Amino acid sequence: MEKLADRIIRFRWLIIGLVLFLTLLFGYQLRNLRVNSDILSTLPDNDPTGHLYKRIGSQFGGNDVGMIVLETDQVFRAGVLEHVRDITDSLQITPGVSTVTSLTHIMDIRSSDWGIEIGWLVDPWVLPSGEKELDSLRTYVASREMYSGVIVSEDQTATAILFTVLPGAERQAIAVRIQDMVKKMDLPETVYFGGLPFMLNDITDLILSDMIWLIPIVFVIIALILFLSFRSVRGMILPLLTAGITVVWTLGAMAWIGFEITIITNMMPVVLLALGSAYTIHVLNSINQNPEEDRKRALVQSLSHTLVSVILAALTTVIGFVSFVFGAYLTMIKEFGISSALGILFALLLSVFFVPALISAFSLYRKPRHAEREGDRSFLYRRILEPLTVLLFKRPVTVLVTWVGILVLSLGGIFLIRTSVNITEYFKPDNPTRVAEDLMQRKFGGSLPVFVEFEGDMQDPRVLNLMVQTAGFMETDPNIRSAQSVADLVEQMNDAMGEGKRIPAEKAKIEQLWFLLDGQDVLKQLVSEELDRGIIQSRFASIETKEIQTFTDRMDRFVEQHQDQGATILFTGIPPLYVKLNSSLVRSQYSSLLIALVLTLAIIGAIMRSLSKGLVAIVPIVATILLLLGSMGFAGIPLDIATVLVGSIALGIGIDYSIHVITGYHEHMKRLGDAQEAIRATLATKGKAVIINVVSVAAGFLVLRFAQLLPIRNFGVLIAISMVGSGLGALTLLPVILLLSDRRSMRRAQKQSSQIQN
Repeated sequence: MEKLADRIIRFRWLIIGLVLFLTLLFGYQLRNLRVNSDILSTLPDNDPTGHLYKRIGSQFGGNDVGMIVLETDQVFRAGVLEHVRDITDSLQITPGVSTVTSLTHIMDIRSSDWGIEIGWLVDPWVLPSGEKELDSLRTYVASREMYSGVIVSEDQTATAILFTVLPGAERQAIAVRIQDMVKKMDLPETVYFGGLPFMLNDITDLILSDMIWLIPIVFVIIALILFLSFRSVRGMILPLLTAGITVVWTLGAMAWIGFEITIITNMMPVVLLALGSAYTIHVLNSINQNPEEDRKRALVQSLSHTLVSVILAALTTVIGFVSFVFGAYLTMIKEFGISSALGILFALLLSVFFVPALISAFSLYRKPRHAEREGDRSFLYRRILEPLTVLLFKRPVTVLVTWVGILVLSLGGIFLIRTSVNITEYFKPDNPTRVAEDLMQRKFGGSLPVFVEFEGDMQDPRVLNLMVQTAGFMETDPNIRSAQSVADLVEQMNDAMGEGKRIPAEKAKIEQLWFLLDGQDVLKQLVSEELDRGIIQSRFASIETKEIQTFTDRMDRFVEQHQDQGATILFTGIPPLYVKLNSSLVRSQYSSLLIALVLTLAIIGAIMRSLSKGLVAIVPIVATILLLLGSMGFAGIPLDIATVLVGSIALGIGIDYSIHVITGYHEHMKRLGDAQEAIRATLATKGKAVIINVVSVAAGFLVLRFAQLLPIRNFGVLIAISMVGSGLGALTLLPVILLLSDRRSMRRAQKQSSQIQN
């Protein structure tokens, strides 16, 4: 290692020039970085539920539903109808919009003196204006299930204008265009925008907003902590410079590879700012504590001594991130793992090569600080580490029992953890998007689309009756207000003919009714051109994961029981996709944690050449993970697309502290030969870097508490908790285990010695 350290100093200008070149190269790539806020698009390509959802969207005019709601004291007024018509007309000519449904643009089937009359519910060219006409329309809409609660709320204080986006169209750009268009109308009604296109657009805005203002805050907070800790400008600038370059390199590499900024990778700059400085902190701390008067020599010695622990710490952190590649289901989580692991490697290389090169090239040496090395004048040592050392020596069993009690309590909290995959829950309660979604759930049955596809002859009475039966079953769920299909239209036409609201028994009669439907725009949304496929369309109201799971399970059982009754039934939509996401989160949590734990243990054991040392090193981090999961349960923080990452990240980062402590302990044990003195020396030399690291990383992540999206907020808090827990574990639980193990070994040796003497 000393040869490598010596070469780093010798080729310092080459290293500095190479870093500058790579920073410019990666920085140039940042212009190609794109934002993708669509969680569903990150499902694997071979996922059957997602594939069916996309196929239905392609075949039936799109499945991304947007909603514009006008709320007033009474919908059935001439002015309100005019505004609905104006918005509808504008939507119909908006590029990328496939279909529009509203009071002024929805088909109506009714009987007349001449038989069946198929037309518009409201004639958009001649809107009702008189009180009698409006009262008649109000009464008629209230009496029809396909209108009341679907496009007009049951209390008639709100009306919805629904539109679908063409597959492949720029949903967010369309959402922005529509919002701007409606806002320019300056309508007197209260306007709400809901549905997936608007939610995704809002998430994109929030992601960009958070990146713009949170990153500088993290930068300033870490800078302040570093300055107060090292009491030098060098101690502040070098870790921040390393972290800043790491962020530029990583984001540039993402753009180069083709990765996008998602709701998950949005956190990565903050993650890398907090973590990217960690390795430089340990390098600087080692240099500061070297008593060698020749500072160039001290630089080489310190770098060679700290390389093993820093490289080992970085590798375990990389493992924590790489575990997502093998254990996660969503591609955006895998991309987060790859990008973050790459960022940690960048931070390691910069800390080991670039920082020493800078110190050597610009003579940023610092005189030896014997007080820091001895630990007799350091503020952190006097106020924290020395009292802690005394406690560990006097009451090791008490410390161990305290940890056991905390972990037993944490186990109870683990059983309280719930999952959350609904995008609506990711917004704060007062966010306009969340408010709009809440209103749509109350008055229009929500905005989560549900589809049931039937493969068979759409003019076959058996198939149509099966569709009616399926829709009826769906509507028994309290969160399904209305389920519509071509079978409903056939029933309505048959009823208008005076033969009752039912499917005709003869196919010939259905074909006659179908002739009247031919050419209607609504038909393209419900059946294929070949009439061999048809769908039931509906919306699910609740955002509760448990209710979504219950509905999906009931539908899966129904579909399984009613296959091969004239048609093949396939069920998809946002609820089953959320269920798939939910199950993938649980699997990702366990699999990524297990992978990270096994790989970490293997690497530590291999480098330390002792499996037992590896087991001892991971005890504090296992305790931290239990504490972390228990905190989630007791605090009511759900397992979602962000918090599912916390366990493996905490393992990868938190193990660093144990590695620094246990490697320091074994070095001092070889020199001193006494466990207590080795622990005292380890806490005096390694303890300061651990505390500074814990505080800077935890503070950096706590800034995420001010993020706009709730999963990101919770992620920041949980990582901060895990950093404090793993730091305390490394400075208390690990030394106690080492101390008690040594005492046990000594007693065993004394007993064996006594037996030999006797």
